[in-house]
Amino acid sequence: MSAADGKTRREGASTSRARLRHRFNGWLAHHRLSAADSLARVLDNPVSSLLTWLVIGIALALPAALDVALDNARQLSDKWDSPAQLSLFLSASVSSEQARELSRELQERPDIAAVTLVSREEALEEFSLLSGFADVLDSLDSNPLPDLLLVTPVPEADSVAALQQQLSADPRVAEAVLDMAWLERLNTLMDLSRRMVLALGGVLVAGVVLILGNTIRLAIESRREEIVVVKLVGGSNGFVRRPFLYTGLWYGVGGGFFAALLVAAALWFLGEPVARLAELYQSSFELGGLGIMGSLNLVVLGGLLGLAGAWLAVSRHLGRIAPR
Repeated sequence: MSAADGKTRREGASTSRARLRHRFNGWLAHHRLSAADSLARVLDNPVSSLLTWLVIGIALALPAALDVALDNARQLSDKWDSPAQLSLFLSASVSSEQARELSRELQERPDIAAVTLVSREEALEEFSLLSGFADVLDSLDSNPLPDLLLVTPVPEADSVAALQQQLSADPRVAEAVLDMAWLERLNTLMDLSRRMVLALGGVLVAGVVLILGNTIRLAIESRREEIVVVKLVGGSNGFVRRPFLYTGLWYGVGGGFFAALLVAAALWFLGEPVARLAELYQSSFELGGLGIMGSLNLVVLGGLLGLAGAWLAVSRHLGRIAPR
C-alpha cells in the first residue's frame, strides 16, 4: 500500500467521523429546539394547559392517595401486630384455686410460652374503670365475669388453631378465643384493597394515556399545514414526530406535578385531625406521605404516560398527513 493510499484512507475516516459528529450535533440541537418550542407552545395556552394538567393530576392523584392511605393503614396494623394470644374464658363453676391449677398445668406445656391469670375480681375492676359503669356494676349481687387465662404460644408453634381446639376441649374452659383472628382478617382485607387500588390505578392510567393522546391529536390537526410543508422539504417522520413527543412529555410532567400537589394538600388537610385522634388514643402514629422520592416518581410516571400517549397519537395520525 502506497503512502498516498494510506493518507487518502485516513482523510476518509476523518471525514466520516466529522460527518457523524455533525449529524449527532444536529440531532441534539433539534431535540433542544423541539423541547423548548413545545414547552413555549404549552405555556402560550395557559388556560387549556392548566385544565389538561388538572385532569391528569386528578387521575393520577386518586390511586396515589389510596396507595398512601393503605401504606398508613398497614403501618398502623404493624404496630398492632404481636404474637398470637389465646384468651381462655373459664366456666363459672371453676373456682379460683382450680383456675390457678389450670394456669400451672398450661405453663408446663412445651408449646406455651407464658400464661397470665386474670381473676374475675381483677377483670371486674378493670372493666369498671374502662367502661364508666362502676355504679351499675357495684349494684350487682354477684360478679358476672369469669376468670380469664391469657395464653401466649411459643413462636415456633406449628398451629395456634390446633392449640385452640385442644384447650377448647378442656371442660374447665367455657370458650377459647384467638385474639389475632381479627388482625388476620384485617390483613386479608388490606390485601384485597391493594388489588382494588391497582386495578383502579390501571384504569386511570389508561385514561390518562387516552386523554393525552387526544390532546396531541388536536395539536397535530392544528399544525397540519406546517407538517405538510416540513414533509415537502424532506423532513422525516422522526423529525416531525419529535415536537409532539415533547409536548406529551410536558403535559405528563405537569400532570404528575399537580398530582403530587393534590396528594400533599389532602394529607396536610387530614394531618391535624389524625394527629388529634392519635393523641386521644395515646398513640405516636403520624400520617405518612409520598415523600420526595414518591413525588418524583409520580412526576416521572406522568412524563412516561405523556410520552406513551403522544407516541400513540403520533403513530396513528401522523402517517395520514402527506403532501399532495
